Amino acid sequence: MTLKSNSRRSFLKNSALISAASAFPTILTKASTGLKAGEKVNLACIGIGNQGANDLMKFHESGLANFVAFCDTDMGGPQTLEVLKMFPNVPRFQDFRQMFDKMGSQIEAVSIGVPDHSHFAITMMALGLGKHVFVEKPMARTFTEVELMMKAAKKHSNLVTQMGNQGHSETNYFQFKAWAEAGIIKDVTAITAHMNLGRRWHGWDTNIKNFPAKEAIPSSLDWDTWHGVVKEHDYNHDFVNGQWRCWYDFGMGTLGDWGAHIIDTSHQFLDLGLPTEVSMLKAEGHNQFFYPNDSTILFKFPERKGMPACDITWYDGVNNIPPFPDGYGDPMAPDPNIPPPKNGKVKAPRYNPGKIIYGKDLTFKGGSHGSQLYIIPEDKAKDMAGKLPDVPVSPSNHYANFLKACKGEEKTRSPFEIAGPLSQVFCLGVISQHLNTTIKFDRKTKKITNNKLANAMLLGAPPRKGWEQYYKV
Repeated sequence: MTLKSNSRRSFLKNSALISAASAFPTILTKASTGLKAGEKVNLACIGIGNQGANDLMKFHESGLANFVAFCDTDMGGPQTLEVLKMFPNVPRFQDFRQMFDKMGSQIEAVSIGVPDHSHFAITMMALGLGKHVFVEKPMARTFTEVELMMKAAKKHSNLVTQMGNQGHSETNYFQFKAWAEAGIIKDVTAITAHMNLGRRWHGWDTNIKNFPAKEAIPSSLDWDTWHGVVKEHDYNHDFVNGQWRCWYDFGMGTLGDWGAHIIDTSHQFLDLGLPTEVSMLKAEGHNQFFYPNDSTILFKFPERKGMPACDITWYDGVNNIPPFPDGYGDPMAPDPNIPPPKNGKVKAPRYNPGKIIYGKDLTFKGGSHGSQLYIIPEDKAKDMAGKLPDVPVSPSNHYANFLKACKGEEKTRSPFEIAGPLSQVFCLGVISQHLNTTIKFDRKTKKITNNKLANAMLLGAPPRKGWEQYYKV
């Protein structure tokens, strides 16, 4: 990977890191000051295929959303047709900037279900225009983009934000919170987190020397707008419809995809913040274009607020199974909280994504997407049965929580001030993956201290011409 020093310095000079100006004027809508009881939230959905379509349907099922605009760079592509058929009268756009220009006064909140590299610009424009924001996980592709999104949310504190890690409104959230507050989960020194299902890039040629060959751009696709802030690539079908997650240029790999469903509650309720060191322990199939087939990443977090230092070891890859402690049980037992793959049937055997949390006196196992925690081994669980606090039932799922927060009825459970540092952990992990090295991170200055290239990657390459304005807060 190469970055032009002059270009980077110029970008830094004009970036939000040193800017006090606002990118966009704040437009106060009725959503900014709270909706009346019984009113629905006027919601614009940006990304209406694949995961974006799933989010849209969950908002619809809540009964709290009124769809006022749909936006998708591939409007009319096969993955959008079901939504368009179901909601034929909602205005349609391919460019979110045009949507805001024409429909801004009618939009109170946005749902952003697009590739990782596109989260940032849309979010920044939406916040600048006074819109509440629900954005899929991870928040953004680079550390600095996440930092700026947090700053923008803090500046526009009247606006509601939520990252789309849906399990953060389910059982594990309330259970982990209750158990941590009661001192059941305490003195955690090590966490094993793992996701061992097959990924889209598994089986690709890891000796890759170039991006895939140029193909004809589908007539339904606005390929230029699809890129957002990222430099333009020749079109290939392996860049779109979920394939973007494979590539360092566009997505955040397995860690960015599943980490938000597995590490989220540990990160929040153990107040982990940012690590001081990230090390690649294994990178099977490492290359400069797409993610390794197997990755083992060690994150070191320091002592904080009376809690001991804690290591998180992340395992991904079908052949990269973590060690399971005695009493764990069957790691292949079905977990109803984990959604099935969108592109085919589940193939057995498979190891369920999950985590093992090692405290001073107790060990816990859990799955993903809000799965319940269990004390292991069984005899320890029996000893603790009468000492466990009651766990409240979630008053709303993640989507209803966001819309109710827009109405002033609840607070979001994964706002940017919580989801941001978690997303930055993933950004640091991806830098370590990309370079296949150990990085040392200064939590105070938020800089990587042992590798100049890695430190430059916190910011990333300068945005495409015409997209610089989104980096101002």
